[in-house]
Amino acid sequence: MKASDLFVKCLEEEGIEYIFGVPGEENADFMMSLENSQQIRFILCRHEQGAAFMAEIYGRLTGNPAGCLGTLGPGATNLITGVADANMDHAPMLVLTGQGSSQRLHKESHQVMDVVEMYNPVTKWATSVLHPDNIPEIVRKAVRLARSEKPGAVLIELPEDIAKRDATTQPITARRFHRPTPDDDILDLAFEQIKQARQPVILAGNGCIRKRASAELRRFCELTGIGVANTFMAKGCVDMDADYSLFTIGLQARDLVACALDDSDLIISLGYDMVEYQPQLWNSDNSKNIIHADFTPAEIDACYHPQVELVGDLAHTLAKLSERVERNGPLNFDLQGQRHTRQQMLDEFAYYKNDVTEGVVKPQKVLWDVRQVMGADDILLSDVGAHKMWVARHYQCHQPNTCLIPNGFCSMGFALPGAISAAMVNPDKRILAVCGDAGFLMNVQEMETAQRLGVNMVVMVWEDNEYGLIAWKQHNEFGHHTDLGFNNPDWMQLAAAFGWHGHRIQHSTDTVDTLTRAFQEQGPSLVVVPIDYRENYKLTERLGNIMCPI
Repeated sequence: MKASDLFVKCLEEEGIEYIFGVPGEENADFMMSLENSQQIRFILCRHEQGAAFMAEIYGRLTGNPAGCLGTLGPGATNLITGVADANMDHAPMLVLTGQGSSQRLHKESHQVMDVVEMYNPVTKWATSVLHPDNIPEIVRKAVRLARSEKPGAVLIELPEDIAKRDATTQPITARRFHRPTPDDDILDLAFEQIKQARQPVILAGNGCIRKRASAELRRFCELTGIGVANTFMAKGCVDMDADYSLFTIGLQARDLVACALDDSDLIISLGYDMVEYQPQLWNSDNSKNIIHADFTPAEIDACYHPQVELVGDLAHTLAKLSERVERNGPLNFDLQGQRHTRQQMLDEFAYYKNDVTEGVVKPQKVLWDVRQVMGADDILLSDVGAHKMWVARHYQCHQPNTCLIPNGFCSMGFALPGAISAAMVNPDKRILAVCGDAGFLMNVQEMETAQRLGVNMVVMVWEDNEYGLIAWKQHNEFGHHTDLGFNNPDWMQLAAAFGWHGHRIQHSTDTVDTLTRAFQEQGPSLVVVPIDYRENYKLTERLGNIMCPI
């Protein structure tokens, strides 16, 4: 069997469904082999970065890796930002790159660079196929590593001469393995800590969005009433309507939700990635008692030194803690402060729901209306920019993986290509990408991909004609900001040029009707909202004056 044919057969054995990418000369044999696959669909993209973001969102939503493909040299370098984003945000992904003939890798040669070495810092594993018979082992290892907690990206490089050679091996059957679980004695110790606490609070991170983990977390909270503050990437791990939901934390500034952590005598950290919300922001004096529960041991940090570590499958850990609660009977907590915090946040969300403005719209009003249009299972993707902070604070969720925010590597340009992938995976759901005008134009070429695929999705662009988040941060630190303004295209002409539907919101009362109409249209739609980012500075002042009740 030809090596490239074997490679595709191995991917099929692993259940790979999609490969997103831009092919080149050096992976022509692989593409010819892929063309014959009845199982794997290749999605031609307009830029490798867009392909990587599409693969990332597929991985986030399904828990299984998709492939993203590029050729050697510039193809590989174009992929890397999306790959780094997926790896830091723990989305499973297969990165497939071509390479020049192995006969010229030892010397200066056209487009040749050390791709494996470049990818080592941004993947869980990176390797090159040096012999065709090694392909089954490499693919099996790569997929297993990509899927294993915590998930991430892996790279397989296939040199063009290796792809052409004959192989004598066969695909390895994929098998699932049980994850390790914490010892009963450690679980007992953690439960004793919980029993003795008066004001425990749960800090839920990225690991809690797995379906099994989310279900067990909800069960645990129903039994105990303990409040849950989720990070940006853990939105929907508990239902926003649940009495124990304290909504989202992680703005890198004090917010009302931080009061719940301040008042707590025990923080139960679940699936927490400190890259999202560094411990120095909520435990600067290292005074908090912490229980760490995650698939991996706690990262070493001066402000994050747990008294107990529950290392293993998170859903299993929570199920065992719930069993101990049921055997013990009701626990004696004082959670009135958490309920007060929750009500304060509910009041914040609703404050501008009836706001009436023309010309520009307040971000709080936009997101209130977006939440009314989006169903419980619909999916919102947020790009990176000032709008991300508002989405994180004001858009809450009923189900996990219904608000996707990049918050580890935090790359702009994420939402448009990501929405294409989300629409392909979930054609029965409303898919909304919220972008700034800067981030949207970073991968604007994928508008053509969306139109060609005929996906139903809506992109909402918040227009402020500058790099708004940078301006916000500079202003907070220095009292003013540098020149960050730019011009934008005629949005309606842009939409028409790519075959999209186009809409512009002129009045704050138009959002619900405009979005509803856009979601009823066949194919992709663009909705532009002139946004009132004066609210950024008002929020900064508001957060700076927050006083927690004593």
